[in-house]
Amino acid sequence: MKKNIGYLLGCCALSASFFSCSLRKSDQQVFIDPLVAHIDTTVRPQDDFWSFANGQWFKENPIPSSEKENGIFTIVADTVKAQVLELCRSLSGKDFEKGSNEQKIGDLYYSGMDSVNLNKKGLSELKDYLDRIDQWSDMRNLGALTAYLSSISENPFFSFYVGQDDMNSDVIAVSLGQGGTSLPSKNYYFNQDDQSKAIRDAFVTYTKSVFRLMGYDVDKAEAAAKKQLEIETAMAKASRNPEDMRDPYENYHKMTTAKVSAMTPSFDFVTYFKEAGLEKVDTVIVGQPEFFIALNMTLREYPIEDWKNFMKFMLIDGYANYLNDDLYMKSFNFYSKTLNGIPEPQPRWKRVVNTTNRTLGDLVGQVYVEKYLPKGVKEKFTEIGNAVKEVFAEHIKKLDWMSDSTKEKALQKLNAMNEKLAYPDRWKDMSKLEITRDSYVQNMINVRQWSFARMISKYGKPVERWEWGMQPQTYNAYYSPSNNEICIPGCNIIVPGFGNRMPDDAILYAIIGSTFGHEITHGFDDGGCNYDAQGNLRNWWTKEDKEKFDAKAEQVVKMYSDYVTVDSLHINGKLTLGENIADLGGTIMAFEAFQRTAQYKHNEIISGYTPAQRFFLGYALAWMEQMRPEAMASQVKSNEHSPAKWRVLGPLSVMPAFYEAFNVREGDKMWRSESERVSLW
Repeated sequence: MKKNIGYLLGCCALSASFFSCSLRKSDQQVFIDPLVAHIDTTVRPQDDFWSFANGQWFKENPIPSSEKENGIFTIVADTVKAQVLELCRSLSGKDFEKGSNEQKIGDLYYSGMDSVNLNKKGLSELKDYLDRIDQWSDMRNLGALTAYLSSISENPFFSFYVGQDDMNSDVIAVSLGQGGTSLPSKNYYFNQDDQSKAIRDAFVTYTKSVFRLMGYDVDKAEAAAKKQLEIETAMAKASRNPEDMRDPYENYHKMTTAKVSAMTPSFDFVTYFKEAGLEKVDTVIVGQPEFFIALNMTLREYPIEDWKNFMKFMLIDGYANYLNDDLYMKSFNFYSKTLNGIPEPQPRWKRVVNTTNRTLGDLVGQVYVEKYLPKGVKEKFTEIGNAVKEVFAEHIKKLDWMSDSTKEKALQKLNAMNEKLAYPDRWKDMSKLEITRDSYVQNMINVRQWSFARMISKYGKPVERWEWGMQPQTYNAYYSPSNNEICIPGCNIIVPGFGNRMPDDAILYAIIGSTFGHEITHGFDDGGCNYDAQGNLRNWWTKEDKEKFDAKAEQVVKMYSDYVTVDSLHINGKLTLGENIADLGGTIMAFEAFQRTAQYKHNEIISGYTPAQRFFLGYALAWMEQMRPEAMASQVKSNEHSPAKWRVLGPLSVMPAFYEAFNVREGDKMWRSESERVSLW
């Protein structure tokens, strides 16, 4: 951890002068270019560019024992955590007006840090909720009970969401989807390799320990734990594979509430909706109808006592991070240690800061923007975003596989794409959320109830397109197909190792430009391409053009499926297709946008590297992230993103500009023949 301190100080030093700083000669002499410092000269860039560009940093910065990974995401996250920690500590020791942003932030942090009180209370703060489950005695009342549990925790049986209708983005609809499982994805319940079996055994051990904490004797706890896995396995059997969840048409089935009720007579959806606060729900979007048909049979198969145990475990498991240390460690040992290979937990302050930042994100974000975000971020983002968007438009016009009529619609969608950059102009109203110093668990229940009520309140009202899905202090970005918008939060401006200097355009375009390109391309990947300019799930392609697109997409599937990650585990090319298309398109667009800058045109050599070389080194820096083998295996099996290494090797291996910049030749490991260099956009 100590080796990261220089990076953290450098990142925290970002200030209002970030975009106008002038460097003295003495400063320039002290500065060590991180692109050069990270290079591992024992690796040929032509064979493994990711390891070449980042290998030295990996050697000097092993993964901390409390983390599943280490790299640029960890560095920036730690920078933001340090800033939010400073905010939390400054507010937690003072009395502020009740209901103020300062009071809520300070008191939530205080309650989370009060480990003595948490350990003294144990599971007692969930007693009323557990008793309510125990008092349930009639399957006909399951809908009402589940609605109540949905309002204070997660729905134990299925996913439930109130949000935009995919086929009419101006309308808020009720959606249902598969759920009822604890493991990362369906295959964890059925794979027969030794690791999967060990994970299932560890899950039973964990669930048994939870039931023991509830007061069950050894035999009863063991029986309940085995039944938990059995029920979840039945849920998983009826669930779709992660890659099959990506097709928006196949996961959209609008039907009447009456039809949903007829499909699942064992579960009273009419009562569920009413108790959840939804009146007069006439239609519902069901993602996976076969799951609910199977759920209906599963509900009949097991007695009420088994379902009581199932719901109690789901409730306690959902709050394990906010209860006593004993339960937290049991949860950590399974979800973090077994699934992701993390030896020890993060210190409490980090966990509580994460929770405060996540749950009160808009309140923290307002302070973050004012105190920590450099001035001029929106302007720089706009400059880079416009350049990338312009390149994308030119690519569409030049496509040799797309007809003019489809190109016209693609350009309409691109031009209509909205951009949410740096920070919101309007924040969520969290005035009704009550936070006190008295109880961390009750605070988290209050957060869930507030969030649930806010979601329910949207039904029947106009879509709030101003709303952000992230906060400015979130080091990430997204594309929303229903809103046809991209969001790039402000902290993406942080580039570790540059301190209060503005990195050269090669770095900014490589990191921020590729982020813009990636998110824009999501509007045209295998999922996003199904939505029109207004964000509606509607086919705007000619039959011939879509067939050509699908054929090229299959090439991307094959290309990534050939990559081997951990042991013999291959990337799932179908599951990761959308992200891979976005990486391929985003990197190309960002580089071509960079080629229009003065730095590239003047061929400025910095630290011995050409502008093109610095761009590709900067792109590798954007994915400087090493991961524990267990965590990588979990990601490959359940996540739609390829691991960081292949997010570099994949895109660069199809770019002639990279071949030229680093003299890649046939016979090198990064080399692909021209016929293998997949290009969609």
